[in-house]
Amino acid sequence: MARSFTDQTDIFSDETVLYDSWTPEKLPERETELDDLHDALAPVARGASPHNTFVYGKTGQGKTVGVTYKLEDLRAFADDNDIDLSVVRYSCAKDNTSYQVASNLVAELSGEKPRGYDKKTVFDRLYDNLQALGETVIIVLDEIDSIGTDDDILYELPRARANGHLEDMWVSVIGISNDFEFRDNLSPKVKDTLCDEEIHFAPYDARELRSILSRRVEKAFKNDVLSEDVIPLCAAMAAQDKGSARQAIRYLYKAGELASNSGEELVTEDHVREAEAVIERKSIERGIRDLTTQDHLALTAIVSLEVDGETPARTKQVYAKYTEITTHVGAESIAMRRVRDHLQDLNLAGVVNAMERNEGIQGGQHYLFELGADLRTTIDVLQENERLGDVMDRITA
Repeated sequence: MARSFTDQTDIFSDETVLYDSWTPEKLPERETELDDLHDALAPVARGASPHNTFVYGKTGQGKTVGVTYKLEDLRAFADDNDIDLSVVRYSCAKDNTSYQVASNLVAELSGEKPRGYDKKTVFDRLYDNLQALGETVIIVLDEIDSIGTDDDILYELPRARANGHLEDMWVSVIGISNDFEFRDNLSPKVKDTLCDEEIHFAPYDARELRSILSRRVEKAFKNDVLSEDVIPLCAAMAAQDKGSARQAIRYLYKAGELASNSGEELVTEDHVREAEAVIERKSIERGIRDLTTQDHLALTAIVSLEVDGETPARTKQVYAKYTEITTHVGAESIAMRRVRDHLQDLNLAGVVNAMERNEGIQGGQHYLFELGADLRTTIDVLQENERLGDVMDRITA
């Protein structure tokens, strides 16, 4: 029988409060970090340059929201006190070079993207556009770790005035990163320039996540539609995994949807556990769907070792299993070094965990690999691959 939209229950008051894009009015769990951001921005109120600031922490820790919150606070102060302040926000997620970031910033500021110009010309055009903005400019570069080691822009922008590219104005940069190692890999001159202030947003604990979820529930759901264990369970599962508020809120939202779409009046623990399974599967599917053939083969080798209880495994073990699999499916085998590179890519994608070990002179330095995603879900997704279905059946037999 066809489902009707009238079949769902009306348990939400305003589910937009559970969207990723919704910005909370306050962040009491981040008072310390907000105080640090305040201190970094405070020189603007004194007619000086704000500090260049590096903000880092895992995804879902409130970094971008916190920066936005304090910049809006500073904007209100600047408007009330006739301070000429401009804020430029840009996500570097799709960029991997300083040239691309500079070019896209020019497009953001002028409406026209420079094409075919050398790097110096693009930076000169960027300086011209910044000069036109006014006295104080704060540039927020989100997901700045996307540019990797091509970090010239993180030196050029904060030093633009000192190097004579700008006159009678201040430019500072707030770099936001999900990658803990990005700062360590910056060139020394960039590190000295960008990291005037460093602010770490640590993972939320279960208590903090319960508090965050409780405030969202007050706005998002009607009264008495959640069983008492829903919020603690969402918070506990997210705290044990990534400590991410975004993840906890997604569990809560999906649980609410599952209850509503089933015509049920109460969101329960069962809905939360089902929500976790649905979200985990979709996450793994997204992570695996766009992998290359060699990525799939390397992942299948890890899964086979995981099923046999042989992980964490060294590269040599993984490679031996990999060659068995390539022979079985009639695929081309690549060198062990290249398989290790694919395993590292899978680690970055969150599908595989890579652990570096140093066992001294005798054991040397090496990597150990194990599955980073749920085993059952990973097997299910790989079995849907036409080429790998047969080999997965053999692995799980």
